[in-house]
Amino acid sequence: MKRSIYRVVVLTSLVAATAACTSAGGQDKDAKPSTAPPSVSAPSTPADETETAKKDASAAYQSYWKEMEKLYGDPAGKSGLKNFAASSALDNAEADAKRAHSQGYVYAGSVAIVNSAVVGTELAGQTPKVTLTNCIDISQWNVLDAKTKSPAVLPSGRLTKYVIASTVERWPEGWRVVRDEPQGKPC
Repeated sequence: MKRSIYRVVVLTSLVAATAACTSAGGQDKDAKPSTAPPSVSAPSTPADETETAKKDASAAYQSYWKEMEKLYGDPAGKSGLKNFAASSALDNAEADAKRAHSQGYVYAGSVAIVNSAVVGTELAGQTPKVTLTNCIDISQWNVLDAKTKSPAVLPSGRLTKYVIASTVERWPEGWRVVRDEPQGKPC
């Protein structure tokens, strides 16, 4: 009952507001109704599609690294990485995490994507893709002994902030990182 009263009040208000706008709008009573078609929003332009693809691919890349944190942190190797990675990126990540776990290591903490830039888009093909360069900061992603949780001894000169070149493709299931290759350069 309250819902129907609410609807009546809302509809009455809308009708009254519309009547007030048309009668008090200063229009001539004898004016003919407009024959112009109602305004229709323009279809999305290629620039809009490109910007959406860049945004979606970058978001998938961020999610990919959140799942990488889970994959490397769980000795059982459980994660949702398959929702954000495929092809060589998925194969390499799973193999590397498995190797770390078999050596008795887990990773704790977080990875920061300090700087991510879209350096290319190819959206016209069968599999649209976006190419990124990223500065990955792993200084807060700690390698630990899985049993003792004590920090692992790591090489003193290892890079903790480095450039990665990545390719993200739009698959039927969504955007997937298919290539994620460290460039061996600090950033």
